[in-house]
Amino acid sequence: MASVELGQTPEEKPFFLNDPKIRGLIYQVVTVVALVLFVGWVAVNTGANLRAQNKTTGLDFLWGTAGFEVSFSLTGFNRTSLYLDAFVTGFINTVLVSAISIFFATVVGFILGIARLSNNWIVSRLAAVYVEIVRNIPLLLQLFVWYFAVLKAMPGVKQSFEFFGGTVLNQRGLYIPSPIFDERFIFVIVALVLSIVGAIVLARWARHRLETTGQQFPSFLAGLGIIVVVTLLALPLSGTNVLFDMPVLQGFNFKGGAQLPPELVALVVGLSIYHAAFIGETVRGGIQSISHGQTEAAQSLGLKDSLRLRLVIIPQAMRVIIPPLTSQYLNTTKNSSLGAAIGYPEFVAVFMGTSLNQSGRAIEIVGITMLVYLTLSLSTSALMNWYNSRVALVER
Repeated sequence: MASVELGQTPEEKPFFLNDPKIRGLIYQVVTVVALVLFVGWVAVNTGANLRAQNKTTGLDFLWGTAGFEVSFSLTGFNRTSLYLDAFVTGFINTVLVSAISIFFATVVGFILGIARLSNNWIVSRLAAVYVEIVRNIPLLLQLFVWYFAVLKAMPGVKQSFEFFGGTVLNQRGLYIPSPIFDERFIFVIVALVLSIVGAIVLARWARHRLETTGQQFPSFLAGLGIIVVVTLLALPLSGTNVLFDMPVLQGFNFKGGAQLPPELVALVVGLSIYHAAFIGETVRGGIQSISHGQTEAAQSLGLKDSLRLRLVIIPQAMRVIIPPLTSQYLNTTKNSSLGAAIGYPEFVAVFMGTSLNQSGRAIEIVGITMLVYLTLSLSTSALMNWYNSRVALVER
């Protein structure tokens, strides 16, 4: 039996809850158990309510006939199509408008961000006015302006604006010539793909040459020339015959060509202009985060303003720009659901709106809609994170 000397107290073992690791583990277990119990309660309660209303759950409704039309579809959707076809149609329409809007918002946003830092007072002030006005007006209100006050105010069919090349604009939308390709056009597509690959290889070679020797090469213009020349040469060499279906006024409407409905145009314009303002501020902040010493170093090398911006400033600023730029891409995709307010048949309007009302399968359709937007957001984030890793600084 151990003895304790006079004046000494036996060493007390600390209470286990005083250990931060044990407390943290207990908190996590309690949180997980509470979450599981809550989800279980929701599931049991939902099942009881569905049984009380004599309703069933499942995805079998997707193979039922939809019985409604949509105003714009790339899949040939009609009344005899399935709810699954409605899902595909809405998804494609959402991806289409999101991709086009992201492209134009990025281009306009980068121009705005650079213009905000211009030494020209008029250019910088105009860019600042654009940003402050556009980003402080609700997007939904802007969509209403573009749709009702601009596009719907266009002249009627008989008084349509006709532009060069057979393009027609009226209150029913934008009509453009539609190309008709034969089976030999596949050779032109192959030539286009090979020329793009060649332009990418040329750009990589030019970059490597610049980094090793300091000699510049006009890779952009040369690559663009390769793509244009090779594609144009492939047209006569392949023997393909490309025809154009021109829009022609027949009766009370134009027939032929491709029609871009005013709902699509208004949504693309509204999303692009709105999110370009936020992207412009992101670009401006990214450029300003670069040390002024980098600009002075580029000037000491004799680089022109355009080369200094393209080769020195923007590549370094991209590491700061990409994370908030990703958020704007996600917001653009999610804000495309506002197209329902102006009649554009995007995913929410077609699937969670009309399809839900027709089928009555609220739980399944809402859950699928949430999963679709979650998948689009995670896919966009994964792609941008991959690009972010490519432009990140690598320690040597």
